[in-house]
Amino acid sequence: MRHFKTLAELAACVGQEVATSEWITISQEQVNQFAEATGDHQWIHVDVDRAKAGPFGAPIAHGFLTLSLLPVFFESAMVIEQSDMGVNYGLNRVRFTGPVPVGSRLRARMTLLAAEPVAGDGVQLTWGVAVEREGVDKPVCVAESLVRRYP
Repeated sequence: MRHFKTLAELAACVGQEVATSEWITISQEQVNQFAEATGDHQWIHVDVDRAKAGPFGAPIAHGFLTLSLLPVFFESAMVIEQSDMGVNYGLNRVRFTGPVPVGSRLRARMTLLAAEPVAGDGVQLTWGVAVEREGVDKPVCVAESLVRRYP
């Protein structure tokens, strides 16, 4: 886990890979709960028997479930001591580049692409995030995530 004392210290890392998160294991229970929350009950996610015979050989996580884990990845990857609030501001680009079979372990690598001041003494951080699946060379999700942090 990376530790930063201030937002300015983090902002000085523009252009660098800043942190790598802890691994998270994707469970069928998570997939089912995500399906309930979003109404996306497609069989490749929730019908275990049918999914085993499907194109991926197992049920897979929703792409948006993988994306929704970004805050968890950030939380496990870094601490900014003098910033007690952050808000998701949006996404510039997202691609789901590979399947995430249930039981997969995921982690994220975060590269700080930009840091710009915003009102309220905050900083808007633009992150390049690559979500990796253990044992697979190519990321399963790449995203440009905008986060606003405040002291």
